[in-house]
Amino acid sequence: MKTPPIRELPEGAWVLGLAGLLPFLGGAAGMWLGLAWAGFALVAYGAVILSFLGAVHWGLALAQPGVAAWWRLLGGVVPSLVAWLALLAPLPAGLATLALGLLLLAVVETLAAQRGLVPRDYLRLRWVLTLLATVSLFVGLALS
Repeated sequence: MKTPPIRELPEGAWVLGLAGLLPFLGGAAGMWLGLAWAGFALVAYGAVILSFLGAVHWGLALAQPGVAAWWRLLGGVVPSLVAWLALLAPLPAGLATLALGLLLLAVVETLAAQRGLVPRDYLRLRWVLTLLATVSLFVGLALS
């Protein structure tokens, strides 16, 4: 039995997604205030979120087996590896890696949406959250 494609976002996705920006904003604000722990907190949260976004693609691959499954699974693993490397890097490189990783994954998802592999409602939410998270990471980068 084939699982139907996702047509709309679950209730609460926008609220929870926007709430998920608070650690990004808090990390950048903490760096601006000169809090010693804020830079690592920002990198750590960015790494968690990049890994989380990769997991979305595993979910899509499991929901529709056979529909570009290998590419979706790969798209789920690579963000976690990039996030891990960002955690190992010096702070400025880690922040830049995460910002670029979030943006690049959003571009890949946009291309996938054009092929019907990623729901368009998800894509709208994803770009809003990505742009705000990326701004926070670049603010942290400028302050590091």
